[in-house]
Amino acid sequence: MTRAQTADGRTRRRYAPRLPPAERRAQVLDAAVEVTRRSGLHELNMEAVAAEAGVGKPVLYTVFRTRAELVEALLEREHRRAIEQVMAAMPTDLTTLGPAAAYAGTVSSFVCAVVENPTRWRLILTAPDHAPAEYQEHLRASRAAVLARAEDLARAGIALEPGLAGLDPVLLAHTMLSFAEMLGRLAVGDPDTFTGERLVTYAGALAASITSGPFGLARAGDQ
Repeated sequence: MTRAQTADGRTRRRYAPRLPPAERRAQVLDAAVEVTRRSGLHELNMEAVAAEAGVGKPVLYTVFRTRAELVEALLEREHRRAIEQVMAAMPTDLTTLGPAAAYAGTVSSFVCAVVENPTRWRLILTAPDHAPAEYQEHLRASRAAVLARAEDLARAGIALEPGLAGLDPVLLAHTMLSFAEMLGRLAVGDPDTFTGERLVTYAGALAASITSGPFGLARAGDQ
């Protein structure tokens, strides 16, 4: 519910159109994302979200009874969408592109996703200390799942690329994931300095250097 001016200058109430519960919930969460983008999660409040959504607070309270419920729903939705993006970007077969190109492409896709939606990824990569405990647990569990997928890819890459021989696949997976997260934090923390193009270029160069740099040179020197 919002307010509008009548022809004689009086203020009258203007009611928001009725929406099915699922659509109203999505509308409110989209509004919460926009408020968070402008002011940060700490400034998220029911009044600001209602104003952004163009509804009255009574309408908002039919969807979320408290700010805590709203924040929890927002974090869970954005977390789910973020993990879907990550899993979709990770390759399942390294034989066509090769380990270096596959990893560079994966990190590039991740960085592009972060740049396109920095608000979502700021919630994931720099989760506030006051975020609900269940959300923190979701983050840990999801990271563990991504890490397990990265370990599988690391083992496959080591088997395919002689330059990677001797590397510990578990540590390699941790390195790859931590590197991608670091680039993401730079992208959301200082986007003017660390542009998407700069980060993507660096990721590609570093991935190539792993197979053609010290390991490749050492192998060539032994021949």
